[in-house]
Amino acid sequence: MDPLHEKIAVIIEPSLEGMGYSLVQIRMLQGGRRTLQIMAERKDGRNMTVDDCADISHSVSALLDVEDPIKEMYTLEVSSPGIDRPLVKLEDFARFAKFEAKLETKTPIEGRKRFKGRIAGVEGDDIVIEMDGAKVRIPFHNVHAAKLLLTDELIDWHGKSAAAAN
Repeated sequence: MDPLHEKIAVIIEPSLEGMGYSLVQIRMLQGGRRTLQIMAERKDGRNMTVDDCADISHSVSALLDVEDPIKEMYTLEVSSPGIDRPLVKLEDFARFAKFEAKLETKTPIEGRKRFKGRIAGVEGDDIVIEMDGAKVRIPFHNVHAAKLLLTDELIDWHGKSAAAAN
């Protein structure tokens, strides 16, 4: 994780946890206007609402105003990870085992950097992906980016898990 992102996580994560949310990802988006994107999800498994995002935004804004880790002007954006969410922590790969994902590695593994397949699970610090009938082990520290793929199976699971949480 980028040092600025780590610093922001240290500032905001305890508050998010206390409010019943888990931090998913922090990103600083560049463009015409710098945007700090905070992605969070409810710990109880229910779907995020606009009110949840507003509550998080108010809390995070207050904390960042006091600590002031970002010197430049920026816009704060709070969002949910969505169904086809990014996979950021090793625990995410264990939680979403059996679902389709795509990953990009920092350095090549078996001559490639892009992988698409079913998450078979986690073994130690390795992610196991089933691709074309074979299993590929990807060290977690080598993952540059990963996200779930939107499939009917994932949509069904998401609907059932949200209904169970309500």
